[in-house]
Formats: sequence, structure tokens, C-alpha cells
Amino acid sequence: MVKLYDGGAYLVNGTQLISETELAEVNARRSTPITKEEARKGTIAYSILEKHNTSGNMEHLKLRFDSMASHDITFVGIIQTARASGLTEFPIPYVMTNCHNSLCAVGGTINEDDHVFGLSAAKKYGGIFVPPHIAVIHQYMREMMAGCGRMILGSDSHTRYGALGTMAIGEGGGELVKQLLKDTYDVAFPGVVAIYLTGAPASHVGPHDVALAIIGAVFKNGYVKNKIMEFVGPGVSSMDTDYRNGVDVMTTETTCLSSVWITDEDTRQYLKLHGRESDYAELNPGEVAYYDGVVHVDLSTIKPMIALPFHPSNTYEIDELNDNLGDILRTVEKEAAHILGTAKASLSLTDKIIDGKLMVQQGVIAGCAGGNYSNVMMAAHMLSGKDCGNDIFNLSVYPSSQPVYMDLVKKGAISQLMAAGATVRTAFCGPCFGAGDTPSNNALSIRHTTRNFPNREGSKPGNGQISCVALMDARSIAATAATGGYLTSAEDFADDYMVPAYEFDSSSYDRRVYQGYKQAKEDESLILGPNIKDWPSMSALTDNILLRVCSKIMDPVTTTDELIPSGETSSYRSNPLGLAEFTLSRRDPEYVGRSKEVNELEKVRKSGACPLKADHELESAFHALKEYLNQPDLKARETEIGSMIYAVKPGDGSAREQAASCQRVLGGLANIANEYATKRYRSNVMNWGMLPFLLDEDPSFDIGDFIYVPDIRTALDGTMDRIPAFVVKNEEGNPIHEIQLHIADMTPEEREIVKAGCLINYNRNKSSQL
Repeated sequence: MVKLYDGGAYLVNGTQLISETELAEVNARRSTPITKEEARKGTIAYSILEKHNTSGNMEHLKLRFDSMASHDITFVGIIQTARASGLTEFPIPYVMTNCHNSLCAVGGTINEDDHVFGLSAAKKYGGIFVPPHIAVIHQYMREMMAGCGRMILGSDSHTRYGALGTMAIGEGGGELVKQLLKDTYDVAFPGVVAIYLTGAPASHVGPHDVALAIIGAVFKNGYVKNKIMEFVGPGVSSMDTDYRNGVDVMTTETTCLSSVWITDEDTRQYLKLHGRESDYAELNPGEVAYYDGVVHVDLSTIKPMIALPFHPSNTYEIDELNDNLGDILRTVEKEAAHILGTAKASLSLTDKIIDGKLMVQQGVIAGCAGGNYSNVMMAAHMLSGKDCGNDIFNLSVYPSSQPVYMDLVKKGAISQLMAAGATVRTAFCGPCFGAGDTPSNNALSIRHTTRNFPNREGSKPGNGQISCVALMDARSIAATAATGGYLTSAEDFADDYMVPAYEFDSSSYDRRVYQGYKQAKEDESLILGPNIKDWPSMSALTDNILLRVCSKIMDPVTTTDELIPSGETSSYRSNPLGLAEFTLSRRDPEYVGRSKEVNELEKVRKSGACPLKADHELESAFHALKEYLNQPDLKARETEIGSMIYAVKPGDGSAREQAASCQRVLGGLANIANEYATKRYRSNVMNWGMLPFLLDEDPSFDIGDFIYVPDIRTALDGTMDRIPAFVVKNEEGNPIHEIQLHIADMTPEEREIVKAGCLINYNRNKSSQL
């Protein structure tokens, strides 16, 4: 059972929930009445945010973090941005792991060049460098950096260490750059939602089952969007910390801002095991804590779950799916047809029903969600003496770190898995983001990883290739493997097995991880491979702008994977212009060409020439504007020209700033949306100097039309709730009509960043004024 409260609630003494409607009755029996204003201060989240806030105003936070983390898809761009902005030394511990671009054969030497760059940066600026195959980013941070009451910022959306009492936030690279330059993370005080846990999960129910049940209940209605999920209640103690970590990392898929859990003796023992008992502190809500909502989860009612393509919220109990295979799978096929549109590929799942059972082609247990010690140990136990078979089904297991791998070897789990026919790999995030274990065409892969977005497993629909991923817990994946690939609930294999205690051995970290914090070597040279390029220059925002609609996406949600594909494109992450060639390539392949054409016109304008002479359609539109607005003196040379994307709800998923920077380096000036799926994507848009416009009604413009926005710099100085804009249709006579745009609240710094043209320009401007 997962129950959502309608409205807020008060938690008294950590055990009694009182809805807002019950408060008056409760206060009548208390000597000291409960007030919402004081109770808001009783959450764990409030205490941590207050400790890290530098503004003196808890309604408008300016946060400084204790440490940061990036992986090898993001750290090169972050350091290049910070270096262009005046970086001299890392002011806080900055961990750089190499767990995404670990496959150094992809793209020739490109990936390994990024690793070499990262090590040289760790030496020069005083960072912590974790070489390839040693650990995935979040497992290293759990084992070595997270601590009770801390805050960690990461450039990966699954930056979540709440089960260790750490409030961690995944953001785009620009926000990490601000911390490197000793600036702050600015955000209004977020709502806090209690995840109130009771009962205990059954032995065959794993952390992914719990997480998927919660995601399925809260994602579509936005119940926790941009809020903090605070895990409380007696059910927390029924799970050990490794299990809690597996639930916690998936909170990202709810679109919450962050998460934090109460801590207890098991938390202490986890930190002690990793040589960091001093990082423990007991965290509990105050005597009375007010929450903006409550998700009540009875853990004893959770059953083995599956999230079908194409989102972690598309959840079913495995038993429910197996009882209704044809009907449910046909809904996925319809969704696939909608996503693929006119692409050459097609997906069929009902043809995989054999004798009433669903045959899957691949299983993967990996990364920060699946590769945890207890998950792999349970899978190994369930597969002991079993046989995955020698048909098309195959199983791959990726332990989350070398220390985890070492103990799995000592416990015999690795040999059990191998004897059953599974292959075991090193720590790698590839199966999660689309660069490892790509299934065959029209195949279904079941994975204990974090996401199953369209094409995330490496498909190329434009080339006729499509496969898909369903998310499941390692326990049910092992049960499926034990039956040769027929979808099976772990409940069918349930027994009383207890995972033996984990024994952490830090020797692989001690010998291979470069620890450079507070040991910056100013004279050390950065080593830049041929694919590591500087960011191209970007100009400041002009008073008036003319946008050309270069893509229009009417899907309910557009993920960052659709904006810039993950997977094989990661080889170009350090080359802004090279990577930009893949922008929207799996959703709107014509976008890049359209944007480049617009950018060429802007280059003409910036050169001092008249852009109207370079393009007949632009000339016609501009002349129509002059006449419609009765402004004969309107000057094209003073009007910035840029490309624009419309999407209903863009930005669900990854924190990768490239989802925005790729638009910008192609000449993007703005996005228009009905809403933005996540704060982190909207932050990326602003940090790259693009305007995050909102439009309440359906768009009245199409690809190729122009949108003129006058006095935009003045608008950025105001309330931004009504920004007049004029649509110039790209058709006979260039008819014009007015629309009303608006922009949600921006901090003063964000407004100045957009005016400057990007974060790099903003920081350079600040430096020149010192």
C-alpha cells in the first residue's frame, strides 16, 4: 500500500501523523499549541539547509556544499568552464570518477584522454581522482564521502545519499562551477514531503521494488516535484543501510530535489565499517515537524515490481503483468509506435509471449542501484546451482565498486554467478545510460538500473534498430535467469536466506585513488587531448531578440536523453561543437541543420553586416514586423537572432548540462515550454544564457516561424509575469499575432547570467569589475 495524503500533516514524536484538519482538535489537548511556522523548522531537511545557508534568509537559500562529485561525462566541461571563469584551486573536496566513459575503445583515444585530463586537473587544482573500473560515482561517495548532516552536490542526477543522512543534489555543471568559484547554490526553500514507512519488506522484495512502488504513485501527479523527500517512520529500521541506499538513489525518478532519512545504529555501523564512524550523527525530526505532504508506505504490502518501457513510473506488480500480459504489453507497443513516429524501426513485445509466459532476452544487474553488495549477494544465492541456459537470454552483473567486488569474491558469490552462466564485469554505469550491454534489435532487457527511457539502452530508430528496457529488482532478475529468461517474480524463489555482513576492504582505494584535496600543484599542466575543446564564445543578450522555431515537440514529457542522446555520443562530451551535432538526433533529426542556418544569420549580424540580405525569409519577416509594430527604425543589426525549441515539458531525467549547452553552442537563445520537468534542467538553460520562457496556452506557431520579443532585458528586470511576443508566420504575407510569454521566478544572479549570455561571461564580467 502506498497512500498519498491530500494536504500537509504534522509528525509528532516521530510516530504520530496528524493531518491539517485534525490539528485544532489536537491543539485543544496540548498545553503548547502546534503552529505550522514553528513545525516547519522541525524537519531534518530544515536543520541541514539552515546549517548550509549563507543568506540569513531561510525563504531564499544560498547554499554552500561540503563536497562535490562528477564523472567522466561531465567533469571535463565543468573544469573547462571554471577555468575560463578564473578557477585557481578546488575550494572543497571534488571527486572525479571515471565510470561512464570507461570503455576506452569507444571513439579511439577520446575517452582515455578525458581520464588523463581529469587526473591532471586533480593534481593542478587539488581534487580526488577515481580511475576507471574502481567504483561507480555514487558508490564511492557513499563509502568515502557521505556523512550525517552533510550536503553534497553532483553533476549526475542520481546524486542521492539520503540514507546516510546526507542531503545530496544532482545538478548541471554550471551549479558545480559556482561552488568551485565560491559562489552559492540559490533556491527558494523547497517543500518537504514525509515518506512515512511502516512494516517490513518480505525477503523476496528488494529495494527496487520499494522504489518503483513509490515512483509509480508520485511521478505522474508531481506530488514531490522539486521537493525534499524525508524518510521517517518505524519501517526505516526494517531495512539495513545498503538496502536503504538502493531505495534512496531512485528518488531522482520522482523529480524531487533531494532526499534525507532518519539515521540510526545501522547507519553508524555502516560508517564505522568504512572507517568513518566520526561522520555519524543521529538525525530525527523534532518533537513536531510539519510536512507539505505525506506518502505512507506499508512495506509489508510491497510485492515484486516491474517498470515497463518507457519510464520508471510505468509500474506494475509482476504478478499483475503476468496475469494480463497481452493487454498490458499492447499498451507499451502503442506507446512505442507513438515515440518512433515515422522512424524505420518498430517494437513488438506480444510476440515474446510463449505458452502464456513472457520471454525476455537479457538481464542486467548494475551500477549505483543494482550493483550494491546485498543485491548481488541475493542474486548469487538465488542462482546457486541454477542454470541461465544457453539460449538467447543472457545475464550480466556489475558490482558497484572494487571493494564490493572483492568481498563478493571472498564470499563465493562471483563463482556462484559465473557457474550459473552469468558474466561479471567491473564497476561501470554503461548499462544505465546506454553504453553497455546494448540488446539486439526488438529485444526486451530487464535491468536493476536507474532508468528505462526510450532509446537509453542504445537503440537507433533512424537506422531501424529499437530495443527496450524494463526495470526490476535483482532478486526477480535472478529468478527470471533461473528459469532461462521467462519473466518470474522473486516470490517464486523465496526462502529465509540472510545476506552475510559486508566486509569492507579499502586497499583498492588506498592504492589507486589520487587524493589531492588541499594539495593543489599550481605549476602542474593540464593535459588536453585533441578532442578536448574550449567552449565557443557566446554574446550578451541584446534588448530585442528574434527567435526562429527550430523544433516543436508535443509529447507530454521530453527527456534529456531526447534532447541530447546518452550512450555512444558520450565520446564527444569534451567537444562542445562535436557533441552538438547529436542534439535531438533521435527525436527531431532536422533540428541541427535548422539551428545552424539560424546561427549563420546571427554570425552575419555580429560581423556588422545586415543579416536581412543573407536570407529572404528573415527579410520578409522583419519587414512585416516593422509595419505591424509601426517601428520603421527597427534595426536588424541590433536584434539578436537565435534558434528556439518548444516542448510541452522538457528536461526529465539526467542532470547533464549538455542537454542545454548543445542548444546554446548551435545558437539557441530560448526554450518555450508549458512547464519544465526539473529544476536542474531549467538551471542548465539559464546557466547557458538561454531564456526559460513559459507559455500557458497551446503554441500557435510552427517550425520555421519567427517570434519577436522586444525589450527582453527590461523584462528580466521586472516581474516577468507578462512578456509580450509577436509570432510572425513563415507563410504568404507573414501574418502576425501577439502571444503572452512569462518566466518563473529567477534569482538576481540568474537574471544577470542570462543577460551576460552564459555563466562564463557572467564570471568574467565579475572578475573585470574587481
